[in-house]
Amino acid sequence: MFKTILIDDEKLAISRLERLLSKYTDTFEIIGRANNGAEGLAMVESLRPDLIFLDIEMPVMTGFEMLSHLKHLPLVVFATAYDEYAIKAFEENSIDYLLKPIESERLEKTVQKLNLWKAGNEHQTKSPFDDNILKMIEAMRPKKAISSISVKTGNKILLIDLQDISHFEAEDKYVFLVTLDGNKYLTSYTISILSEKLPDAQFLQISRANIINTQKIKEIEKHFNGKYQITMKDKAQSKMISGGTFGDAIKELFEI
Repeated sequence: MFKTILIDDEKLAISRLERLLSKYTDTFEIIGRANNGAEGLAMVESLRPDLIFLDIEMPVMTGFEMLSHLKHLPLVVFATAYDEYAIKAFEENSIDYLLKPIESERLEKTVQKLNLWKAGNEHQTKSPFDDNILKMIEAMRPKKAISSISVKTGNKILLIDLQDISHFEAEDKYVFLVTLDGNKYLTSYTISILSEKLPDAQFLQISRANIINTQKIKEIEKHFNGKYQITMKDKAQSKMISGGTFGDAIKELFEI
């Protein structure tokens, strides 16, 4: 049996997958369920499963980001709504994937593939997909050579120039872009993805929920326990408190 962890931020998706997997009691032993990438990372390192079913777009940490931090890399089956380009990448790297909503007929093919792999690799401890997964993660990482961020509003797509952005803020599982003139737009990115995508010379992550435009800061005040209160130059003069682990980066950047 494959010791298995299910990682998805949608509880209904986990419930559906678990219900479908219950048909294969001789193949899967579900040993854990995680609701985001950070939780999944800790669970995988602790429980060391043989296999994970992994969502890609999740708050806190995406599936790709989670994989890039793993020391123990199990077999991976992605559960994704990605387009054909991404699916082609999965296929070329011999990684299985399931399109949401997952259908029982497609899951049957995954089970067959896993059982065939196990039958031919009973004494193999390393996943044959290890190198391929890591290469795919690297190839799909966002590049930093950007000058704007695209956002949807109604039927339009707006390109917001980086110079017009005050900061980004996470609320629950959503991340918003706030402009200097006070407009607020929902983005399709996580904070972690933005920290990779945005240029380091202009943007700085100051907490798990905030990234600021360092060129649009009005003032910085010392807060408690090595934290800082940062006031921005946007219309609302937004105030944010830095996270404890981000204090050193702020001190180094502003030499305070």
